[in-house]
Order: sequence, then C-alpha cells, then structure tokens
Amino acid sequence: MDDLIDSDRYDLRDESSIRRFLESFRHDGVCVLPGFLTDEAVDALCRESDRLAPLAHRSSTTASPYLAPVDESYPEGHPRRTVSASSVEVVAYDQFPTDSPLRRLYESDDLLDFVRRCLGLDVLHRYADPFGALNLAIMRDGDRLGWHFDMTDFVVSIAIQTSDVGGDFENAKQIRSVTDEHYADVAEVLNGRRPDRVRTEPMTPGTLMLFNGRWSMHRVTEIHGPRPRYVALLAYDTEPGTDSSETLKLSRYGRLPAGAHTRGIDS
Repeated sequence: MDDLIDSDRYDLRDESSIRRFLESFRHDGVCVLPGFLTDEAVDALCRESDRLAPLAHRSSTTASPYLAPVDESYPEGHPRRTVSASSVEVVAYDQFPTDSPLRRLYESDDLLDFVRRCLGLDVLHRYADPFGALNLAIMRDGDRLGWHFDMTDFVVSIAIQTSDVGGDFENAKQIRSVTDEHYADVAEVLNGRRPDRVRTEPMTPGTLMLFNGRWSMHRVTEIHGPRPRYVALLAYDTEPGTDSSETLKLSRYGRLPAGAHTRGIDS
C-alpha cells in the first residue's frame, strides 16, 4: 500500500492521529484527509478512471432531500415537498479489473481497519453488494447532485479528479438531529437564504473523506467543462453480508446479478 497511500503523512496505525480523526468525525460529522494518496497514485487512478468511464451506467433522478417522493400532505415550500434533480454515471464493483489500484485499496485489510478506528466502531465489514461495494462516480458537464441527506451513517470517498468548473461538495453541517428535523433551517438552505450554514469541503485529488450525511444536508454543484469529476465510493457496514435491494441495483447500475430476475424485485 506504500505506493498508494502517503505513509509519511498518514500512518494507518498511529493512535494519536486516529483519535484526532475520530474526534473530527464525531464533532463535525466529517473528517477530511487531504493528500491521503500519493501524487503517483492519483495519476494512476485518473488513468484507470479514464479506462473505466465508458463502462459506467448513467442515471438521472428527482427526489426530495430525504431521497423520497414529494409528500403533498406538507404545505408548498416545505422541504418534504421540495424536489431537486441529480445525474451521475457509476462504474460498479464487478467492472473493476483484478489488478485495479482502486480495488486494491478497497480490499486492503489495513485500510478497512483504519477506517473502522477513525469511525469509532468495534467491527466493520466490506459491503456484500457485488455492484455497490466499490463504485467510481463520474459527473460530466451539466451533472449535479441535488441537496439531500444520506440514508446511512457514513460514506467513505476518495477524490480522484476535479472538474474544470463546479463540482464543489457543499455541506450544511449537522443541520438536523435525531430529535429535531429543523425544517425551517433546511428550507432556508434549500432556498439559498442561509449561505452561512453551508461550507465547501476541500475535495482535492487524493483526499480521503469520512462523512456522516444522515444529519448533514449536502450536494455537489453543477459541473461545467469537458473534464469529468471522478470520485471513488468505498462501501462498508457494521453488519456482515449487507446488500442493496434489487430495485436500487436496477436504478443505479441498470442491471441485476446473474439469476436475480428469477427471484423478482424487492423494494
């Protein structure tokens, strides 16, 4: 892994550093580690992403910030009735070759243990989804991700290449909580009236980010220019054998694992 991770800057076994990263994640809901990968690794991942990009499946969706259809029981202008558009291309885990440097990163036990400790977890498992365990997200001119909350407690990402213009990761940090949805604050951010609540996380190439998007509303601003934005998404879960639904697979990847059609589509 020394040819990929900048081990002079990030010692995966250094207890004091891991405590700092865990404190940042718990306090802010995000931990950003710039320069986690070496410059040579970033160059290699850019070349790999260029090769894999033609395999990607494109999806476009509209949904509320809660990744659900609008709820018309709420009044006009309420976040539950607000819709935003998203478009992205995704390369699935099974499309990465066995000698892929991104695959080597994801399948590294050392990285798995480092992520586990930075998240403050007792156990952590790689996702069992044959498509979703490791993804390359590609955004091109005109693509964006609308404001939304995640449905999981954490996301692990690696920035590989930025777009010419746009593609900023904007974060309304911990704008809601388990006891209060703070709908008024969410609505103000959605309407652009609270720029003070939004910060841009520095996703320069080679950055590893641990992010809890369940409580922080976030988006990726519209991409402009011919250079695509590349981000790797590494999926883990606290339970072994976790998989996504077949409905989600069809939406995100446009296909199902071999034989899945015989079981029907779950929700």
